[in-house]
Amino acid sequence: MPEIKETISLKPYNTFGLEAKAKYFAIFKSVEDLEEILRDQRFKNEKKLFLGGGSNILLMNDFDGLVLKNEIKGIKIVSENSEKVVLEAGGGENWHSFVLDTIEKNLSGLENLSLIPGTVGAAPMQNIGAYGIEIKDVFVELEALNLETLEVERFDKEKCNFGYRESYFKHQGNGKYVILNVCFELSKKPIFNVSYGAIKDTLQQMGVKKLSVKAISDAVIAIRKSKLPDPAEIGNSGSFFKNPEIEKSIYESVKLQYPEIPSYPIDEKTVKVPAGWLIEQAGWKGKRIGDIGVHAKQALVLVNYGGGKGQEIADLASEIQASVLEKFGITINPEVNFIS
Repeated sequence: MPEIKETISLKPYNTFGLEAKAKYFAIFKSVEDLEEILRDQRFKNEKKLFLGGGSNILLMNDFDGLVLKNEIKGIKIVSENSEKVVLEAGGGENWHSFVLDTIEKNLSGLENLSLIPGTVGAAPMQNIGAYGIEIKDVFVELEALNLETLEVERFDKEKCNFGYRESYFKHQGNGKYVILNVCFELSKKPIFNVSYGAIKDTLQQMGVKKLSVKAISDAVIAIRKSKLPDPAEIGNSGSFFKNPEIEKSIYESVKLQYPEIPSYPIDEKTVKVPAGWLIEQAGWKGKRIGDIGVHAKQALVLVNYGGGKGQEIADLASEIQASVLEKFGITINPEVNFIS
């Protein structure tokens, strides 16, 4: 039986560095560990919170229940041919370490997702994405434990119901499953995606003559480090808001007043607008309120300078949403999960 600790600080387990206490806390390193804890009658009626890297959560209060940290590790080849490899990674694997492992093997598919904080198990929950790539583009299937039946179930791409920073596990399946492992299909013959963001410019600045998965990964890492604060130095969860997807007609209307508004077409009727740009134009970039604020280099990132409270960050997020809506008529929504 894994050790169950009581009244444990969750500050080391969330990248915002927020002080909150858990009534009970345990680490599980296998599905057997997890099943043993969940069968323990002491915790049957306790509410439960499952943690990966703690990088996409906002702790609003102390957690009056059982916090379980996923540390299921392991990376293995499930199948391969001359062109493709299917890799299975444990849900508790550090995401960036896993990406670097695939790059070391010269496998393509995840290089644009370098340096994203969190774990493998959290990646499909959020359908994480960056620089033109999302998890769903390389996803094969996952295994998850049904918390009610304690049966392991398989989910293919269709069952995961992926959307923009969305999946089945954030909505209908929220709180019902724990992701144990995830399978990804990666390519031995890479097709490089460098058209999104500043990748091309960064590769040029780095003097890269020949494209490779490592070169693209290095460029993405350089871009992210230049824009996003390190959680080890200042508390944050990376991008706090999703980039809004709006009707083209609304975009054209906003563009009449703000001709410089950036956009990325999704289809004939829909356009994606950078939330960071909207927040910056609304005057929030670099703004500090006590122990919290908006990052000076990237308006999409809310930060805890130390001593901040989850409710203060939530209130700041609400103010930002209201001001963007008032200025542009566009609603921006958090991609961070609020935990109360």
